[in-house]
Amino acid sequence: MPDTQPSCPLTQQETIDLYFMEHRAKLLDIAAFLDRVDRSNPDNSKGADDFRMKAFRAAVAHLTDNAPDRARRIQEIFSDPTTDPIPAAPMKGALGAWDPATGQQGGKP
Repeated sequence: MPDTQPSCPLTQQETIDLYFMEHRAKLLDIAAFLDRVDRSNPDNSKGADDFRMKAFRAAVAHLTDNAPDRARRIQEIFSDPTTDPIPAAPMKGALGAWDPATGQQGGKP
């Protein structure tokens, strides 16, 4: 049977009192990022179709759905769902999202 006990020792009010301002600032940062993307000059790269932005918008939609495990579900949106090892990448760094169109992290075969 699932544990129905709260896993945080703080009350909801204590949690809000401690963390609200920090997370308010993060939401404003996200809003500013989306505003910058919207104001950016369109180019031939079809930024609106970018797999990262599609994943980002899908993740944002989960924030207010009131379903449990939001953090896990959002992480899964960005994560590679495959279980096979991948070859070493030809580039350094990650692009932060799974591209379902190409079946790879980063969208480049």
